[in-house]
Order: sequence, then C-alpha cells, then structure tokens
Amino acid sequence: MNYREFQKTMNSSGEAICKEVFLENQDAIRIKKEKTAVKNFKKIFDAVFQITYEKGFQAMSMRDLSSKTAMSMGALYGYFKSKEELLAIIQKQGRTMIQRVLETFFHESDDPVTRLRHLIKAHLFLSEAARPWFYFTFMEARNLSPAALESVISLEEYTEDILVTILEQGEAQGLFIQRDHRLTASIIKSMQQDWYLKRWKYTKRDISVDYYADYVLEVIERFCLSPEAIERRTSPEPGQAGIIAS
Repeated sequence: MNYREFQKTMNSSGEAICKEVFLENQDAIRIKKEKTAVKNFKKIFDAVFQITYEKGFQAMSMRDLSSKTAMSMGALYGYFKSKEELLAIIQKQGRTMIQRVLETFFHESDDPVTRLRHLIKAHLFLSEAARPWFYFTFMEARNLSPAALESVISLEEYTEDILVTILEQGEAQGLFIQRDHRLTASIIKSMQQDWYLKRWKYTKRDISVDYYADYVLEVIERFCLSPEAIERRTSPEPGQAGIIAS
C-alpha cells in the first residue's frame, strides 16, 4: 500500500472531514444547510490552524477568527457556542479519524507482519492527509480540560495497545523476537509523530511520505522480525516493494 492507494481507500480530504463534523454536530449547529455548513467549517478550521500555528490557540481571539474567515462573530457562533467548544470539536474529530483508520486496517489481515505494516503506514498516511489536524491536536493537548486530556491520553494508549497486540501475536507465532513490546510500540509512535511535527525537515530533504513509511518499516522489521520470519519472507506484498526481502 502506498499513499495514493490509501487516499483512494480512505477519504480524508478537508471537505470530507468537515462533512463528518457537520453530521456529528448538526443538532447543535444553527445552520442546517449541509453545503453551506461544510464550506464554512472548512474556512473556520483552516483559519484556526493558521492562527494557532502562528501564536497558539489560547492567544487566538474570536475577533482574530472572524477577521481571518471573513465571517461575523454572530455567524461563527452559529457553528459553536464558545472557543472551548470549538477546541473540543476539533480534538474529537481528530480522535475519531485515527480510531476509524486504525480499526479498518487492523482487520484487513490476520497476519501480524502484514498488520504491523498496514497499521504503521495507515497512521503515517493519515497524518499526511490531515496534517493540520494532527499537529493541532498534539500541540494544543496541554490546553484541554482534564476530561478532554484524559481522552487524548486514552487514544495514545489505544494506539500503542494495538501495536503491542500485533507484536505479541507475532511473537507467539514465531515471527517477532521476544522484546519489550510496549517500549517498541512507544518508539514506533515517536517515529510516526516526527513525520507530522517536523514536516519541514523532511520537506527540505525531499523525503516523501512513501519513502519515510518504507524506511520506518525497514527499521522496525529488522529490529522485530525473527531470523525465521526474515528467511520466509522472500517476496514483497502484491503491488509494493519488498522491505526485508528487497
């Protein structure tokens, strides 16, 4: 699976995300026309990400958001009741996207090695497609309420738990070496986060998300795969270059 194939499978465009937000919150939104709401949500989110990148969400005022979106204060409050509610909407949508994608790719295969490859790539590809959401969610977690912060922590644990489950399954089948799988999962998460938190670094080096994903996989597989598994995996998955086998 490469990034283009992922994009065809999972619609993570800005418009698709905004449509999900509208459908999830339409009972609380005063604007009922979907096309208008989706278009304005995109304007709002794009403005929030740009402003907070420059000076942080807490420093952003509603007047800043009104100016950037060219929407009146009254129009903005038709989509959310407060800045805190806007933050909660963005954070919740980010969590929903991650959970949906990981669940989808986890159940695509029963083979632990294939599962690990797909989960690592899917997370990286989603963070590329929806990078502003990932960056914002990570950077603004410190400004969340205790309850909302607990949800972010739970999601972090959830994503690590999936990786640990795959690594443990692979070890039981003789495919992965016995290691500290919790620490391995944490290191994988760090490499995934580095992609969207330090995107400028990889852009400067002309490194694509496909190249980065394959490189991360090569590092992880060479660290985790048992000698028997390396020997058995002599051919790549259909439609992609081999990692260990190449």
